[in-house]
Amino acid sequence: MKLFVGLGNPGPEYAGHRHNIGFMALDRIAADHGFGPWRRAHHGLISEGRLGGDKVVLLKPETFMNKSGQAVQAVVTFYKMPLADVIVFHDELDLAPGKLRFKMAGGHAGHNGLRSIHAHLGEAYGRVRLGIGHPGHKDAVAGYVLHDFAKADRAWLDPLLQGISEGADDLARGEDARFLNAVALRLSPPRNAQRPTAEPASPKPAPPKPAAPPEGQPDGAQDTQPDRQPEGTLSALQKLARKFRA
Repeated sequence: MKLFVGLGNPGPEYAGHRHNIGFMALDRIAADHGFGPWRRAHHGLISEGRLGGDKVVLLKPETFMNKSGQAVQAVVTFYKMPLADVIVFHDELDLAPGKLRFKMAGGHAGHNGLRSIHAHLGEAYGRVRLGIGHPGHKDAVAGYVLHDFAKADRAWLDPLLQGISEGADDLARGEDARFLNAVALRLSPPRNAQRPTAEPASPKPAPPKPAAPPEGQPDGAQDTQPDRQPEGTLSALQKLARKFRA
């Protein structure tokens, strides 16, 4: 059994925020893999289903970001699961938009949601770090993460969420490399190894050869000697000239 936790803030006013990309990832997984309806329990929203052949619980804490650990601890305690079976999806300022990394354990790097989980349970859980980029100055961070993704971000956000969903089975099985590869293929699909070439055009038929000129006459020349032409082929003027020469 696995627990996938998405970090974010509850409420429709926060739904499109960069800080809520963890919620977005879980919503995509639940929709694509036929998970059960979301229900309120353990200080959050819970949905259950199967990934990679095993039961998986999805959790979106409703305690707000800086108290996420309270909900995670409640679910871990209820299901009596080891912390190593917990994977947290969260926004990452230190990764460029659209980049994704997976790691087990480690520090919280100042992320308030991870900080809260550390305080309640320790650090021995997995995390999927979802890059959203950095605004450039630390004073701008709060306004940046608590703001909707721009329309232009959909160009990388939609493929990222789709890749996460497509690789979710592998992540649940503990096949982290395959999960990362599924995401990478969605973000940067391989180009065709060889473009199809057009069939060669059929050769044009050669133009018919002109009829051979009469013997002793060069190509393109016309016989203008009325004395040597049959009577029926002479013009009126040629017939008159022949009569005077006769």
